[in-house]
Amino acid sequence: MLPLFALSTAYFIINSGLVAVGMGLERRVSALVLWRSNFLWLGLNYLGGASFAALIVVYRQQFDLAMIAVVVPLIVITYLTFRTSVDRLEDANRHVSQLNELYLSTIETLAMAVDAKDQITHGHIRRVQVYATELGRRMGVTDHSQLRAIEAAALLHDMGKLAIPETILNKPGKLSDAEYDRIKEHASIGADLLSVIRFPYPVVPIVRHHHEFWNGKGYPSGISGTDIPLGARILSVVDCFDALTSDRPYRPRLSRDEAFAILRERRGSMYDPLVVDRFVGAFDDIHPLAVAAGEQARSLIPGVQADQWAVAAGALPLRQIRASAEDSALSFEVRRALLGASSPQEAFLHVARYIRQQTPATLCALFRPEPGSDLLTCVQASGEGAELLLGFSIRTGERITGWAAAHRQTICNSDPTLDFGNIVKSFRCQPKSTLAAPILDTDSTLGVVTAYALTQEAFSNDHRHTIDEIVVHLGRSLRESEKEEKRLLAVENKKDLA
Repeated sequence: MLPLFALSTAYFIINSGLVAVGMGLERRVSALVLWRSNFLWLGLNYLGGASFAALIVVYRQQFDLAMIAVVVPLIVITYLTFRTSVDRLEDANRHVSQLNELYLSTIETLAMAVDAKDQITHGHIRRVQVYATELGRRMGVTDHSQLRAIEAAALLHDMGKLAIPETILNKPGKLSDAEYDRIKEHASIGADLLSVIRFPYPVVPIVRHHHEFWNGKGYPSGISGTDIPLGARILSVVDCFDALTSDRPYRPRLSRDEAFAILRERRGSMYDPLVVDRFVGAFDDIHPLAVAAGEQARSLIPGVQADQWAVAAGALPLRQIRASAEDSALSFEVRRALLGASSPQEAFLHVARYIRQQTPATLCALFRPEPGSDLLTCVQASGEGAELLLGFSIRTGERITGWAAAHRQTICNSDPTLDFGNIVKSFRCQPKSTLAAPILDTDSTLGVVTAYALTQEAFSNDHRHTIDEIVVHLGRSLRESEKEEKRLLAVENKKDLA
């Protein structure tokens, strides 16, 4: 019996051991760990088979139907037990795989929400993710958990930008020192946010330190050299490269060679020299993968048609987040422009410019009520055919603009001929859609901003919301201008009396 069980044990170890080695090489994990966790318990099945073999050999002379009736059920029971155990193991592995997919999809959704908030960097985190993970493999990172950490950190490295105002993130000019200090907070904020998640791999240190410099002059901790986690060193290089080769509010994108020149210039001071060299050398291989990933991410951000939005799962919420960020940035830009306006005329020109940038409008007009009458007169116009509208009057309550003023409501996509009357024939390109938004005071209407477009049904609900927001800011500017005019008039009257 001893040689039989020794042979069975040797057969089991060789058979299961080779499979474990093959799986370990494929997954880049320890074969011994795999064997202990997945194959050790199968030894009982091998020993059971050896026992049945010994029973059949020893009693082969007396082997009859009675012996078969005893042995076969035991073999069947052993097989079913083995099969049940394997099925349970497969179910457990399937469950773990599903949890991993759910976990990764949750991370990706959160990352895309952050990406959607930033008007400039759509697709940035996807490209950075591919650059970082592929570069990590080429840097010799074989540990599965470390690669997953780099992958997740690349997705979430800008998480802290949720706490940074859009006006700073999307500022077209140079940041002030205070604004730059605020931007620098995003690395620590992102790491602190992610620290409450129990990641099975070291994501938080990579996010926290991806803006550290090789020479120790980075932020937030000022660590240097190999004290910086390798994942963070990789992420800092690919993050910089993708930022340099993307359009930003303060500069156009740079070419690949220009970006490489900057990386080489910062090699050894800001970035790990080995990481820079390996990235430049492997760029041609990994760049197409990164571009494809970025384009896929961009398809979930506004720019596709409405029917495509219905198909793209999760795209509509991302569009709403993007719209919210755009509204905040636009609101800030309009307020800043109107604060710098020296007159109501200049204020309207700013408003007309923003409306024409953000909507399909090709012509904008400002109608103001004439004192002592029920007429609304176009006092300013901007765009194609503006000269035809200047001085043109509409009665309050009539036509499109007059209706908007009388009912204090925005009216959208009406036929412009209702406003223009006979002068519509004078337009070189006849408008086909109208959006009229009243400028409201507490108990009166200060005027109406009317926008015209060259296509039918040109204005969407988003366009209507944009113009309503802009008109609110224009109303405040007009009220301030009127108060200032009254103050100056009172001063002049006092001088005349004196």
